[in-house]
Amino acid sequence: MSGIRDRVAIIGVGCTKFGEIWEKDQEDLLVEAAYEALDDAGMTPEDVDAVWVSNFFNFTGQSGGTAIEPLALFGKPATRVENFCASGMDAFRNACFAVASGVYDVVLVCGVEKILDQGARGLPQESYHPVFQGASAPGMFALAASRAFHEWGWTKEDLARVAVKNHKNGAAHPKAHFRRPITLEDALSAPMIAWPLGRYDCCAVSDGAAALVITRPEIAKDTRHKDDYVLVKANALAVYSIQPFYVGSYDWLGFPATRAAARMAYEEAGIRDPRKEISLAEVHDCFTSTELFNIGDLGLVEDPKDAPKFVADGLADVEGEVAINPSGGLKCFGHPIGATGCRMLYEVTKQLQGRADGYQVRDPRYGLAHNLGGPGAVASVTILARRD
Repeated sequence: MSGIRDRVAIIGVGCTKFGEIWEKDQEDLLVEAAYEALDDAGMTPEDVDAVWVSNFFNFTGQSGGTAIEPLALFGKPATRVENFCASGMDAFRNACFAVASGVYDVVLVCGVEKILDQGARGLPQESYHPVFQGASAPGMFALAASRAFHEWGWTKEDLARVAVKNHKNGAAHPKAHFRRPITLEDALSAPMIAWPLGRYDCCAVSDGAAALVITRPEIAKDTRHKDDYVLVKANALAVYSIQPFYVGSYDWLGFPATRAAARMAYEEAGIRDPRKEISLAEVHDCFTSTELFNIGDLGLVEDPKDAPKFVADGLADVEGEVAINPSGGLKCFGHPIGATGCRMLYEVTKQLQGRADGYQVRDPRYGLAHNLGGPGAVASVTILARRD
């Protein structure tokens, strides 16, 4: 046996409501998510052997103390992980290795971000380009969207259908930031942010935290979720250039990091036909166009240019072939960077256990979570499965 396939089980999950949470700081949010996960697992902080915590911005926290201090787990080993917007899932990846190796029995994985207190518009960020100084996230991702419009004939209507689908899903989720359905006309008539991305094509900035408790399957069999713990089948990470503008061969039609991570994850999990085997996928829809690219990069359509048709035909709906973002995705939750990957795993876990907070996918067996970071530079793909 190689990798972490079937060596790690998720036995508890927790998540705060995401949104404009002015009355709580990052420590409040992390404690809320962590204790919900521990309560779900039927455990206490004393049962935790080690902690991995993710956050991107230094003003949210530095070092493993980001988790140790508010949880009062003084003396426990704790590691902070930062890997662009894929920080949360990378923290989970590292924690899985620790559990699978037998070093620790019970590990808490958590992610948190408190962005809105900074008072800036959009994400606070540094520039990585000598010309595009201060380029916004919508500005960078619009380059890929406009390329697909030019090369593949994608349209504003294609993007709008993604927004309508995700807002419908998010309206049913009690922890989502935005819980109002929108129409196609709402999306098409919204103010432009960075052509062709309008307001409803962009995810929001938000605050939030999420957490998971993991252990080995032989231990999980004696826990509260002994009958429905969730198995980790694979977790793959791929890093591409953080300056894709300098890579002459990069065509801006999708994200190489996602394609590489997906290949590795499918191989480890034994997935041969993801469209037929994956029941649901929480993908990184920082923009509606990105969700379409993700559908192609994850191999859910034969030709990536056909991703809009996959959505238009209802195949990405909750009752479709592969439910894409049944929670509402980043589109409805926003993107507190360090927390997003952990929240995706929270969602997939609860779907596989048949206890989703919002719409429940019918009889899911395999679930996928995909976290994308930077200008498409880092991607992590995790595949989870219900206990047979």
